[in-house]
Amino acid sequence: MNARQKRLFEEARKRNPDLKIPTETQPPSDWTEADLALIKQGVGDKSGRPHGGGESGDSGGDAPTGEQAGSVVTYFEAKGFGFLRPDDGGRDIFFHVSRLAEGLATDLRPGTRVMYELGMDRTGKMAASSIRIPPPPAT
Repeated sequence: MNARQKRLFEEARKRNPDLKIPTETQPPSDWTEADLALIKQGVGDKSGRPHGGGESGDSGGDAPTGEQAGSVVTYFEAKGFGFLRPDDGGRDIFFHVSRLAEGLATDLRPGTRVMYELGMDRTGKMAASSIRIPPPPAT
């Protein structure tokens, strides 16, 4: 614990003397592979995410899975983020340059074609992950 966490704990202990210092625990064994993959990506809290596999098709359709195509709308190189416009329409999707899996960040210009998967950012909001810039079609 850092100094701030210790101070907060001590303040909480004044209100509840039986409070114990939390110990690090192992992740529950009932986590799915999808949960563990999201943790490895570092995409934030999934407590609001519905349980029960999104591939079944009865999840409401708000969060499609699989790779999707789109194009860069804006990219702020100095800040390392931008927005993608899906080919199938809908709202623009936030992305961070750290999620670029294939291609160069210098290629992220408005109009650049990209392939991506939907995921969550560290705050739990929908964002693009596993972004790749496909090679130009052979002529």
